[in-house]
Formats: sequence, structure tokens, C-alpha cells
Amino acid sequence: MTDAERAAIEQACAKLIARYANLNDAGDWAGVAALYAVDGRMARPTAPDDFIVGRDAILAAFRARPARTTRHLCSNIVVDVLSFETATAESAMALFTPDAPPKLGGFHDRFVREDGVWRFAERRGFLSF
Repeated sequence: MTDAERAAIEQACAKLIARYANLNDAGDWAGVAALYAVDGRMARPTAPDDFIVGRDAILAAFRARPARTTRHLCSNIVVDVLSFETATAESAMALFTPDAPPKLGGFHDRFVREDGVWRFAERRGFLSF
């Protein structure tokens, strides 16, 4: 793998993390779910050991949430490319809502290239404090 190929994968995966935050804040649940592989897994930062499995189940979980106004800020994104088809990442996250104190945590992500498109194979959130 060339440095340029590795950098392109890193950029694609970092963009996926940012897009996830933006779509989540916009309440675009179908858009968020589409970022996952068909058999992808998600665990929210408030329940890091409680996985929701499958794109359809992830969409249903987001649609079941009460409406709220949020702003997610993601930083410290480090992507490790494992192959042309897989990568991992860790990122920091701050969640702001109008009527609650900020939540700080992050995500451990696994990515897979599915039909030529990078998607989340697993997204596991955690809270730091």
C-alpha cells in the first residue's frame, strides 16, 4: 500500500466520523443508519456494552429516540489502516444539548469497505466524564 492510498483511506474514514456527527445532529436517522455496514454494530456512549446489530435495527433505535436538539463535536481522530478493506479509529466526542451538561467521551470504530464504500462495521461509544 502506498502512502497516498493509506492517506486516502484515513481521510475517508475520518470523513465518515464527521458525517455521522452532522447527520445525527440533523436528525437524519436514515442517513446515519446508511453509514453502517448491513451487519454493522453500534453501542451508544451511555451503554458501551449494549450493541444494536444490523443497519435496520440501528435505524429503528434512532427513530425510537425522543426528538432533541444536539451538537456533537468530534476531534482527536486517529485512523489506523489495516488493509485495503479494513481500518480502525479512535476519536474524542463532546455532546452538547440545551438543557443538560455536556457529555465527554469518544468512539472506538471498526470500518469495512462494502461495495467500494467505507462504512462502520462497529461503532462503540464510551463516556469519559
